[in-house]
Amino acid sequence: MVAIEVELPAGPTTVSADWHQGTNGITVVVAHGAGAGKDHPFLLSFADGLAELGFSTLRFNFPYVEQGRRMPGPAAHAIATWNAVVAFARAQHPDAAVWAAGKSYGGRMASMAVAGGLATEGLVYLGYPLHAPGKPEKPRAEHLPAIAVPQLFVEGTNDPFIQPLSQFEEVVATCQNAEVAWIEGGGHTFEVKGQKRSAAEAGSSLVTIVSDFVTR
Repeated sequence: MVAIEVELPAGPTTVSADWHQGTNGITVVVAHGAGAGKDHPFLLSFADGLAELGFSTLRFNFPYVEQGRRMPGPAAHAIATWNAVVAFARAQHPDAAVWAAGKSYGGRMASMAVAGGLATEGLVYLGYPLHAPGKPEKPRAEHLPAIAVPQLFVEGTNDPFIQPLSQFEEVVATCQNAEVAWIEGGGHTFEVKGQKRSAAEAGSSLVTIVSDFVTR
């Protein structure tokens, strides 16, 4: 485990992270969702699966998790964290391409950071939270058309955060360079009704999809 310094408006803080050095020249930085930290079984198995394929990986916590709080802090704090962890990843493996990936909230914060100027080779969203469940009238998408790097949306067809799917598809169509990988019957945590599998199994099931896109 390593500690990464993050410059917040109130002063510097540190977040914990786990770095794995790979061999294939690509780093994937992985952020957690709003309700779980970097060591959630879903993220562990996802990152471990990428590591087995030769990727460098960096999992990290946002400051609110480090502070023992359950609810995310200001978006500016998350964006500052994304800038710090990507800088750390580039310092560890300077020649590697860096991709930002995140579960739900973590992916949305990555997209906001990149729209605001953070340089990455691409973005991967593991369940992009387009809107709160049942509130499609308040989409979180105004910044997405500004992103020029490739974007991969990995989405469950039963995810309440992107219903109706027609609205989500219209949003993706506004992006400059984006694709969707659909998980048939998947919910927001990629659970599939009638299939019994753990969070770790759900995370590992996405590794090939993401690897194929990132290395294309």
